[in-house]
Amino acid sequence: MFDNSVKAYTQACEVIPGGVDSPVRAFKSVGGTPPFIARGEGAYMYDVDGNKYLDFVQSWGPLIFGHCDKDIETAVMKTVKNGLSFGAPTELETLLAKEIVEMFDHIDKVRFVSSGTEAVMSAIRLARGVTGKDDILKFEGCYHGHSDSLLVQAGSGLATFGTPSSPGVPADLTKHTLLCEYNNIENLKKCFEDSDDISCIIIEPVAGNMGLVPASQEFLQACRELCDANGALLIYDEVMTGFRVSLTGASGILDAQADIITFGKVIGAGMPVGAFASSKKIMDHLSPDGTVYQAGTLSGNPVAMSAGLTSLRKLKANPSIYNELSDKTLRLVNGFKRVANENNIPLQVNARGSMFGFFFCEEEPTNIKEVAKCDFDRFAKFHHEMLKKGFYFACSQYEAGFMSTVVTNEEIDACISAASDVMKDF
Repeated sequence: MFDNSVKAYTQACEVIPGGVDSPVRAFKSVGGTPPFIARGEGAYMYDVDGNKYLDFVQSWGPLIFGHCDKDIETAVMKTVKNGLSFGAPTELETLLAKEIVEMFDHIDKVRFVSSGTEAVMSAIRLARGVTGKDDILKFEGCYHGHSDSLLVQAGSGLATFGTPSSPGVPADLTKHTLLCEYNNIENLKKCFEDSDDISCIIIEPVAGNMGLVPASQEFLQACRELCDANGALLIYDEVMTGFRVSLTGASGILDAQADIITFGKVIGAGMPVGAFASSKKIMDHLSPDGTVYQAGTLSGNPVAMSAGLTSLRKLKANPSIYNELSDKTLRLVNGFKRVANENNIPLQVNARGSMFGFFFCEEEPTNIKEVAKCDFDRFAKFHHEMLKKGFYFACSQYEAGFMSTVVTNEEIDACISAASDVMKDF
């Protein structure tokens, strides 16, 4: 059933560390060999063994319209014929930036980069340059890419400066990173008591890297107020949620607004891209207008810009898409909850727009420590059994799932039925 994938993985391990170019793909969290994908079409992926999967990962979020959307595909192929990259400005960058700026009242300018990691790294540098302060505050369980200052782990105290969580990261590069518990307002206040040199808070307002765990409105409002009171900037990492959970991302469904927003994934519609955006006052600190340096040869790549422009224009022209996606997502997770209850299995589900998560536990998790108490063995079994039945979910309890427009209610109901069969054997 998976013979060709096993062979492909074995060969990959000989020339690629762990056989993958991003660790989560290795299936270490759930065990087994990852299927090697040959192609995608609509709501489905097909592996090298010919197995067909209804895809609830969609390249970790960007494929709102599914695989090989004809409009996006046509735009990309037209752009490719004019050249892959120039290292010079194109009008496509301006067009996409305008589409983004027009959606937000508090955004005036956008700088495109090539990945979400790069977007967050650059946004933090900008915040430090604007405020003249060195410390940054992040939250346990929020992932903002693999730049050195963000790879930190918790210390022994409530609020502590982070120590490196990966070899190769010098402690000197993380000593300015404070770590706080997600959704813990008292812990947040303690961080500001510990340091008067905080340049910014960086947060996933809807965390998608500990499963799906939204921040409460009260917690985000506390972030906003503490930043204002202490001369710090608030950065929303919307690399995953931007244009996903609503047309204006998490920002569009929250009361507290950020000073800087980072984007990715969806604005590339499957192509590598990232961006960070803010007011003119803040963005004017960025080179070449200001002194905060940031650059990238492939930033604003025309192929990625074309894909993102087509995707965003489709979304803006059809805002009802978000209601349809939300309805489908709720249909799926509520169906999972129903069949879990029928089988006396503790299951918590959550959804924001077309993002979702589910946890095998008694209480809904609100932070990474509570997620860690969930039944990971049960999640792994569920993942493998659903994979055998042709349903592809994120291969880690710490990752969110995504709905696409091309998934039908009938396919969702088939998935719920399969989940019921799997849970009967738990």
